[in-house]
Formats: sequence, C-alpha cells, structure tokens
Amino acid sequence: MDEDDIRRQAGGVAVLMGGHSAERAVSLRSGAAVLAALRRAGVDAWGIDWQGDLLAALAERRPDRVFIALHGRGGEDGQVQGALDVAGIPYTGSGVLGCALSMDKVRSKWIWQSLGLATPDFLVLDEHDVPDESAILTRLGLPLMVKPSREGSSIGVSKVEAPDELAPALAEARRHDRQILLERWISGGEYTLSIVDGIALPMIKLETPRKFYDYEAKYSADTTRYLCPCGLAPDVEAAAAALGLRAFAALGASGWGRVDFMLDAAGQAWLIELNSVPGMTDHSLVPMAAAHHGWSFEQLVLRILKSTFGARA
Repeated sequence: MDEDDIRRQAGGVAVLMGGHSAERAVSLRSGAAVLAALRRAGVDAWGIDWQGDLLAALAERRPDRVFIALHGRGGEDGQVQGALDVAGIPYTGSGVLGCALSMDKVRSKWIWQSLGLATPDFLVLDEHDVPDESAILTRLGLPLMVKPSREGSSIGVSKVEAPDELAPALAEARRHDRQILLERWISGGEYTLSIVDGIALPMIKLETPRKFYDYEAKYSADTTRYLCPCGLAPDVEAAAAALGLRAFAALGASGWGRVDFMLDAAGQAWLIELNSVPGMTDHSLVPMAAAHHGWSFEQLVLRILKSTFGARA
C-alpha cells in the first residue's frame, strides 16, 4: 500500500491528545505535531483535546479512525483503546492488552523474565509493603533505579547513588503510584529501538550529562545527545534489535512503539521498558530514527496510520 492509498482510505482522522495524566503537556505537543503532519500529507484530520467523556467528544464528529497521541494513564494503558473497541472505531498502535502490559513496568518485566529475555534484576514494593532498605541495597546494590510502576516520561523516577537517597526516592515514586519498581542499574550505554509497521528502525544512543535520561533530558535540555547511527558493531545492533522485536511481540504490542535498552560493557542488551505510544515532539526519538531510515515526518505518521486498516488481533 503506497502513501496515496493510505490517504484515500484514511477518511476522517481524529488526533486524540491531552488527557488527564501527568504527561498531558507532552501529549499536547505530540498531538499538535501529528495533526500538522497529517494535514500536510493531505489527510482530513482534526484534533481532540480529550479531558472528559471520550465517546461524547467523538460523537461531535465521528471519525473513521483515531490517531492516538495520548501518553500515560488513561490514554496509553488500554482504557481509551477499550472504549474505541466498544465504539467500533479503528485506532493507531497496540490494543488493550499490549497497552496495559507495556504501561505496567513490573508486569512487562515479569513476562520478559519468564521468556528468558534479559532485563535487569528488580524488586517490587506494593502499597502496604514496608521497605527493608538494607535488604534492597544488598540485593540490588548501588546505584539503583526507583520507578513508579505505571508512569511514563521518567516521571517520579530517581537514580539512587547513596544509601541516604533511597528513602526520598521511594517517597517520590509513591506520589505517583501505589506500586514501585526497584531495578538494578546497568552500567553502560543507553539505547532505544523504534518499531513501526513491523520495521525495526535504526537504533539511537542517548547521552546526557544528567544522572540519567530523565524528564528534563527528554524534553527540554539542550545538552542531550542523540547518536544515529548509534555506533554499535552491526552484529551487536542486529542482536539488540532482534531482542527488541521479541520483547515487543511478547507484550502483545502492535502497530508501533519504542523499546528502551541498556547495553553493558560486554555488549549484552538489557530490556528496560516498552513505550506503546511514544512521543512525537521535536525532541522525540521515533521521528529521529525514521528520519535516519529515510522517512519524513509525514511519511512516518502515514505508516503509523496504515496500521489501522487491518483487523486487530
């Protein structure tokens, strides 16, 4: 199917953005960029800043399909996807299962671990668990990462480098989720693999002078470096990409997404997380990888839109 076919079959496309999660501001930026690109590509598209009743918002003008540019809870965790399934409206990206599993860092890691896919060692603290800081440090060592289980954009995430930083990191994560993931830090390079329409795009290496690739490094810092080509030997990059594709399939993901890795000194790739609705801002990684693959932003959004034409598994 070429781009003209996609334009003809697309019909009216609603770009769903905003939402009520902690990532609302990023979603509005992603949605605006996607909407502008669809219009430049000749698609009949309009934006919806969703803040309440989804089906009522769609009823004002029922779209033929929806491009989901929502990030975080409510929009990236299967809730909106389920409502659109009930309404019979096709949408971009993964279905309910793929979104729900991808958004939940703990369950993602449980699945990957059960399949023998490499992911850093971790512990889980549920709502009423009293943390044994000594046992945590003995098991995971320092540094370690503390994360809310179901947040994106590194919101509520801390890198703990000293014992006295652990309690504040746990308290910060608790502000965002009842369940906390504590994860062994992998020393090495940070990489990401974008997957669109079954294609593994060129991997990107991320470099930041900050403690880790946090919210500021992702969206506002001018000191973050994005290396593509990523500098890995072809066989190492191919192995990491193959691992990313397996991780994507294992969580029931489809359409498009982004898998984040750490690579240790031995070249072993360790799965960190899967983003089922990655950012599409001017700092975002999927558009960068697509550009290195030879796709314009308009071609990228059309390829993502193409995934709405087939039957969803």
